[in-house]
Amino acid sequence: MRHASIIRRTLGSLPVATLFAAGASAPSAQTPAAAYLPRALRVVVPVTACERLGALDLSDDVGARTRITSARPETDARPSPYCRVTGYVEPAVNFEVRLPLANWTQRFVQTGCGGLCSSVNIRVANAEGCNPADRGELALASTDMGHAGGMEGDFGRDPQLRVDFAYRGVHVTTLAAKALVKAFYGQPAKYSYFTGCSDGGREALMAAQRYPEDFDGITAGAPAMNFTTQNTFYHGWNALKNTAEDGGPVLTADVLPTLHRAAVQACDAADGLEDGLVSDPFGCRFDPGALACRGDRTQAACLTPAQVDAARAIYAGARDAAGNKLVLGGPLPGSELSWAGVFVPRPGSTRLMSPSIATGTLKYLVYERNPASSFTLADLQFTRESFTETTKLHGLYDATNPDLSAFARRGGRLILWHGMADPHISPLNSVAYHTAMTRVMGAAAVEQVARLYLFPGGDHCGGGEGPFDMDLLSPIMAWVEQGTPPFAIIASHRTGGRSGPIAGIPPGMPPPGAPAEGMPSRVDRTRPAFPYPLTTKYNGSGSIDDARNFSPGPPAPVAAEALHWLGASFYAPGQELWCQGEGTTLRCRSTP
Repeated sequence: MRHASIIRRTLGSLPVATLFAAGASAPSAQTPAAAYLPRALRVVVPVTACERLGALDLSDDVGARTRITSARPETDARPSPYCRVTGYVEPAVNFEVRLPLANWTQRFVQTGCGGLCSSVNIRVANAEGCNPADRGELALASTDMGHAGGMEGDFGRDPQLRVDFAYRGVHVTTLAAKALVKAFYGQPAKYSYFTGCSDGGREALMAAQRYPEDFDGITAGAPAMNFTTQNTFYHGWNALKNTAEDGGPVLTADVLPTLHRAAVQACDAADGLEDGLVSDPFGCRFDPGALACRGDRTQAACLTPAQVDAARAIYAGARDAAGNKLVLGGPLPGSELSWAGVFVPRPGSTRLMSPSIATGTLKYLVYERNPASSFTLADLQFTRESFTETTKLHGLYDATNPDLSAFARRGGRLILWHGMADPHISPLNSVAYHTAMTRVMGAAAVEQVARLYLFPGGDHCGGGEGPFDMDLLSPIMAWVEQGTPPFAIIASHRTGGRSGPIAGIPPGMPPPGAPAEGMPSRVDRTRPAFPYPLTTKYNGSGSIDDARNFSPGPPAPVAAEALHWLGASFYAPGQELWCQGEGTTLRCRSTP
């Protein structure tokens, strides 16, 4: 077994023992969800009628002209009735707030978007088993981030709408929601939280970095923190490398199972346990050339030369001609089944995420001056010069400041999480951020404020072959409210797909791991995840589908060279741009 001599050590002797605060107790390796208990808070009832909120002017609270468009009770809502308030902050940041009518327990939770947002969708994900959420005790809010239009990105013609999408829309929604909470209940929320995945993960980090006073606890899943490269070079490269000269796909959905089986076979056993999952995809050395068609292989069990080249390029990630990495990395081995619908077409469909979001982002968002309307994805150049030009607004859109000192000083807590089979956003982004936090703040300081969890076989924000259905809201609440830092996070996998909502799904895109129609959903595997860089090891006996038979394994940090790329300098403090639109001009400065 890999690292066998280290595995025999106790947790207390591991070099990563400094992950846990001096004097703080961590739950055991088999921590049940019940161990992460939020505080018992008294119920606070409204002090005014729901409808009266419609007459409020929140402009002074928000710092911008704000209007309430509707305030009405939803008495038949489940799990509990609430007052639904909608409104907008000028120029066009639409928001919705839900205020429990009879059982509010003094918490506020704001949820994030996916893709380029464009719609208000309150989706409390990764909270199944969290009592305040299950009972409908939370005041909730979300926003469209200031625009409509899906993934076309054409709202970027208006400079102010760029700013609202980048960071302002979430913040002004927070201010409006908190003002409504105080007006309705006669007191502010005792605890405020943000939870999001994908772009919602980027929004989460934006809040911690730019507005550390907005939230007490944040969960950030698969954060699109490197927005300017993620939605250009990453998605653009994958889309173009899988496009043949005739415009058709090189890799098709029917070959993905073959590719996936080979990747799993090559790397599954590296962690000492053959369980159908690639638990160390960062160290996996799988070459799709091993599947090249030869005389003794049928077409269904091999790859053509063009398919081998496409798969190699996709794993490698976007690079210039000299081999310089334009992104941290491509999708990792073990993620192949999830490529369908992202940059490999599903059977009977031409709808793809990668070319859509890359084209919209390039045409309307990342450049200081938008390119000609005739611009197409094929015009994107994979060069150092193009990288420099494409990332000039890095300080506007990206959320890569690793210095969370201000957030930590006011008691803020952050849980980062990422599925290792994510085809949309490489988990290397989250690892690079955690590594940068440690470099800038120091290991002891990071230990007090943040945890990173990686889930083998986890798709984008949910679904996948590995256990990736978990309650993260209870752990962040317990950490904030009880001072209990999270250790083991127990995730489950279900036949028929996951049972709860998935955050971060772009408008119009199907969620990963959606239950098959008519198929019952039942838990068939549970597995703990431990704070990075700890691994998870099998104890050697008992079912491999039962989390109780696993313990913390030795730390396995990603090699430093894997985090080298042209944007490595982005992971540093003080690079934010604070911008506003003035007519057709975007004006930015380096201070708020």
